[in-house]
Formats: sequence, C-alpha cells, structure tokens
Amino acid sequence: MASGPPSSHKPRRKIKKTAEFDGRVAKAEALIRTPSFPLAALLWPARGSLSQWEVLPLILMVVGLFRWAAGLWGYSGFHKPPMFGDYEAQRHWMEITTQLPISQWYFHDLEWWGLDYPPLTAYHSWILGKIGSLIDPSWFTLYTSRGSEDPTLKIFMRATVLVSEYLTYIPAAVIFVRRFCKLFGVAQWTASVALVAILMQPGTILIDHVHFQYNTVMLGFVLASMSSTVAGRYMWAAIFFVAALGFKQMALYYAPAVFAYLLGSCIFPRVNLGRLFSIAAVTAASFAVLILPLVLAALLQRASLIATLASITPPCMIIFLRPRKELLPYAFAATAWGFFLLSYQVHEKSVLLPLMPMTVLLAGKEGLGKDIRSWVGFANILGTWTMFPLLQRVELRVPYAVLTLLWAYLLGLPPTSTSAYFEETQSICVQWGTVILHGAFYLVMGTWHVLESSVIPPADKPDLWVVANVGVGAAGFSICYLWCLAKLVEMSGIMPKRLPWAKKEKVKTR
Repeated sequence: MASGPPSSHKPRRKIKKTAEFDGRVAKAEALIRTPSFPLAALLWPARGSLSQWEVLPLILMVVGLFRWAAGLWGYSGFHKPPMFGDYEAQRHWMEITTQLPISQWYFHDLEWWGLDYPPLTAYHSWILGKIGSLIDPSWFTLYTSRGSEDPTLKIFMRATVLVSEYLTYIPAAVIFVRRFCKLFGVAQWTASVALVAILMQPGTILIDHVHFQYNTVMLGFVLASMSSTVAGRYMWAAIFFVAALGFKQMALYYAPAVFAYLLGSCIFPRVNLGRLFSIAAVTAASFAVLILPLVLAALLQRASLIATLASITPPCMIIFLRPRKELLPYAFAATAWGFFLLSYQVHEKSVLLPLMPMTVLLAGKEGLGKDIRSWVGFANILGTWTMFPLLQRVELRVPYAVLTLLWAYLLGLPPTSTSAYFEETQSICVQWGTVILHGAFYLVMGTWHVLESSVIPPADKPDLWVVANVGVGAAGFSICYLWCLAKLVEMSGIMPKRLPWAKKEKVKTR
C-alpha cells in the first residue's frame, strides 16, 4: 500500500529541564499542595476559595487586633519618673509643637526631651497634638502636662500609632508585596502568607505599639520608595525616600543603596539625562518643601527686601535717566508705594507717605482733570478706609465718615458723585475700565462697612474684618503703584512707543 504524502506538521520540540529547575518546581509545588509551616496552614482555606479582596481585609483586621492587644501593656517610662521615657518624649513633642511658635520647636528646654528628629516628625507631632487638644486640651498644656499618665491619653496615644501605621507602613507593605511577588511570578496566596509574616514582625509591634514610638512611619516611607522603584517610578521613589529622611534621620542607613540604584538607572543600560535631572529636581524640591515652614520667617524678610528693591528700581532708574521736575511727584509716589507695599513691617499710618506726593498731583498739569482727580481720589479714599480699624479703636467713626465724605463731595468723587470719570481724551476702553475698577473697590469698601458693623466675626477668627480690610487695601494700593509707574513711564518719554491707554489725536484736514 502506497504511503500518503508526507505531513507538513512538525512535532514540538520538548524543552529540556535541568535537575536544578525540576527541583525548584518540585519544591514550589510541594509548598502549594501541602502547608509546611503553621502560618501557611492558617491561611490554607483561603488558597482557592476567596479572592484577595476578601483575604486582605481579614489580614488587616487581624494584625490590627494584635497591635491593639499589645498596646494594653505598659509603655516606656510608665511610672518611671523623672523623665518618663519615650512615651513622654512623643507626648512632649505634641505639646511644644502646638503650644510654641515654630521658631522655638528645636530650642525649647532641651533638657526635657528636646525635639531631635527632622521636621516631618515635628509636623506629625503638631497634627496629632492638634487633634488631641480637641479631645482634652490639658493633655498638652505647656509645662503642667509633663509626665501625664492619664488613661484616656494613653488610649489616644496608642491610637495615633495605629492610625499612623495604617496610613503609611501597612499600605506601603501591601503594595510592595504585590509588586515584588508579581516581579517573580509568585502566586497570590503565597503573597498573602508573606504579607502576614511581614506585618506580624514582632520587632515593629514591640517597639512601636508596646514600648511606644512611630518607627513604622519612617519604614513605611522607605517601603513606598522601594515599591515605587520596583514599579519604575523613580521620581516617586525619591519623594518617598526624602519623606523617610525627613521623619527620622536613621533612614540614612538606606541612602547609599537608594543613591546607587537611582544613579545607576540613569546611566545603564544607556545614559538618561532627563531622568537624572528629573530625580535631582524632585529631590531638591522635596527637601525644600520639608524645611520651608522652619525657615519661612527668615526667607520672608529676605524676600521682602528683594521685592522692595525690585519695586523701587524702575521709578528710580526713570528719574535718574530723565531728571525732570514734573516727574518728581510720580517718582516719589511710586517709590513710597513700593516701600509701603513690600516692606517686612509697616504701620497703617505709613500710607500717608505715598498719598502725599500722589495728592499734590492735583496741582500739576491737568491735575484737576478727570483722569488724575479720579485716581488721586481713589487712592486717598482707599487709604483712609484702611485706617478705619485704627480709628475706630479710639471712637473716631464720626470724624472719619464726615471728613472722608466731605472731601469726596468737594472733589466730585464716589460715593457722592461720579463726575470724575469718563475723560474724553481717553479711549472708551480705558474710561470704562477705570470706572469698573474703581467702582468695584468702592462697592467692596461700602459692603465691608455694613458687614463690619452688623456681623460679629466667628470666635476662631476674631480679626476677620481687619484681615479683609488689609487684603483689599493691598490689592488697591498695588494698582495705585502700577498707575504711578505707568504715568511716570509715559510722561518721561523713555519708551518711544505710545502706551495703549493714550488716545491718538485726530489730525484736522482741510
């Protein structure tokens, strides 16, 4: 019998397995088929019948119960005067961060548990102290609360450790285990067993929940950094590691490895300068955000100096390049506005300094015209309005109202008249823009007076109306500064092009 045509089908080649590979597979299968240690046996029923979303909540509840039960024991310093141990140190940091200005946090009474951890620990203590003060302010009263062993305070302090861990360490551990197991193709059930083993680590429970500390917050940030690195999110890894360093300086133990890995990821397998600069920028920004609250006061003084110099330089340069007499009031007013607006500390009465040269513009060319009169009037009425909180303290409401309204009436200014607006030599856009701008401020000032006299501010914001007065005044004075500077530029002729608000004159033709 003739054989059929040869088949085109080619049998698959068998993969040769080494003895070592077979051994690894056998061990893995043995682990899956039979539990070889008690923890695996405990979770054995969840091997195939439950999803991870059912197992994970059970794990979190169990490990939380163990932590809370461990916290029923005593703590570091319990009945151990005079220093009372680490528990008192953590409580004391909540005390000083909530009762003292930030500039004193690291310098207050260093003999009694001085704050010796980086800023993120201080911010963490401040948040917890604020929450605790809502429950019982006596827990964190300066000096008198030292060594407190109030049972309710103990419950609160234990709860802060538990909540802090569940917000940092535990989610970081869950995510890291999932990503790390996925990297090696580890089964989901095996990952759950590993997660329980990690979360039941006795050392962290004993130190944080019995002895009393917040080490797992720092460790959680480190785990989050490792997890981000596994996921290839290197900038997030840098941010989380900076947070770990910012919470406890002991995270420096990991710093060489973090630095080496992140640098290596920017160089191998090929140089990636974009990644390198991104990681460097994010790291620097994270450290800046971390220390900013501590150095803000000093930075504000320097920033105020720089801003003041920046604001007075343009008018000074113009008057230097164009030393003309008619420019003096504008230059004086602009520099005075710059100092008043941006100096680190000013008194409300100092507004008289920029108002004087601005007001004498009424005596200059077209000083009584609508343009200058409306702006001079706006600046003076706004300036007087910002001094009202000062005047009302000494019962000067009546002379304030009489003199302000009388001056406004005599010059045809709001709120008594609108005759100072709609200058014909200006474009219609500038005319309406000035009316809308000034009108909005006049409306706000009037509304403020009504609210200030009839609405009592909330108990936690007693200076609400004063702060609103300052905010509105600062915005209006900034506009006055810009107007003086713009007029100075226009009148000096230092810029050859006509400014947009200058209306072109019509050329008469025969």
